[in-house]
Amino acid sequence: MLARKECVAMLLAGGQGTRLGALTQNVAKPAVPFGGKYRIIDFTLSNTINSDIDTIGVLTQYQPFELNQYIGNGQPWDLDRLNGGAFVLPPYQKAKSGEWYKGTANAIYQNIDFIDRYNPEYVLVLSGDHIYKMDYSKMLAHHKQKEAACTIAVLDVPLENASRFGIMNANPDGSIYEFEEKPKHPKSTKASMGIYIFTWEKLKKYLILDEEDKSSSNDFGKNIIPAMLINGERLFTYEFDGYWKDVGTISSLWEANMDILDPASGINLNDRKWKIYARNTAEPSHYVGERAVIRNSVVSEGCEIFGFVENSVISRGAHIEDGATIHDSIIMPGAVIRSGAVVRHAIVGWNAEVGAEAVVGSAQSGPEHGEWKIAVVGPDCKIATAAVVEAGEMVYGG
Repeated sequence: MLARKECVAMLLAGGQGTRLGALTQNVAKPAVPFGGKYRIIDFTLSNTINSDIDTIGVLTQYQPFELNQYIGNGQPWDLDRLNGGAFVLPPYQKAKSGEWYKGTANAIYQNIDFIDRYNPEYVLVLSGDHIYKMDYSKMLAHHKQKEAACTIAVLDVPLENASRFGIMNANPDGSIYEFEEKPKHPKSTKASMGIYIFTWEKLKKYLILDEEDKSSSNDFGKNIIPAMLINGERLFTYEFDGYWKDVGTISSLWEANMDILDPASGINLNDRKWKIYARNTAEPSHYVGERAVIRNSVVSEGCEIFGFVENSVISRGAHIEDGATIHDSIIMPGAVIRSGAVVRHAIVGWNAEVGAEAVVGSAQSGPEHGEWKIAVVGPDCKIATAAVVEAGEMVYGG
């Protein structure tokens, strides 16, 4: 008999991330490298263990192999526990019919048995594709204080951006009376972060009812939350005021990487009080050549830099040759930038190679319509000598 857990976390990590194009051609979005030495999913996993929640189900689906291998037994995040720990839960593991997860709510429904093994009082539902630091224990305390059936983390966004989010309309005490999915004329600026705490007894009931409704999309935002509101359940907001970024587009992924170079952005990866953990193979120390120039950049283990690097993130094992120039870019693990190449406002995927004298991306004064025109060289691509990859262009592997 497993010891009871007060709270079990369920991390939705099966998204394809189609808007990331070449970067998610062969891996799930949460497995995409970030910040030189991390993966996107490291932030949610680290938040969980830092919040003293030590039992987490990771729900995988699209291109699961690399993500499953990366998580392993959860040891890098101190989740290799005899009672609890990290569990990778693909859709075929528990579904009687072996069907894929049909939606966020169905993904949790298919794993009811897993949750019941720990007989928790509360369930924390998370997404694996956001960059942020958050103490979920404070949100859980808020949930208990309000005696809520469901608590939803919200972020205050500018009114002009509110129509891009699911918006929670709430009373002064935080009780939610209405949820609007991407409203054309928003009444509030409280945007849902896709982070929920449910009282498990209540959630289980609504998951079963939702599954019985054949017309349902089996989605938390579209079905579960509205059903709970209609039935008068106690739903409350939990306001978060820290750094949070949805890295679902090439532009936002690039912006989040650039934010770690700016102390004023609010995302500090050197904070010893709230560490972000990752599974990293042993790498030698980085090497900076005699003629190399590095300005305001992150340089990770195992890099060899002989060229010019400014305002960029250079990941583990990357190689920048003498005469290469890199500005405002992300160079992912194992990538090679040959002599004379110029890389600006770009993302170069893992194990890709930019040939000598090639030009990738261009200088930009700012985003157009909120989106940067970021050039992308996909993983394992080889850009020929003197070739040109235009701003906003994406080159796929193969």
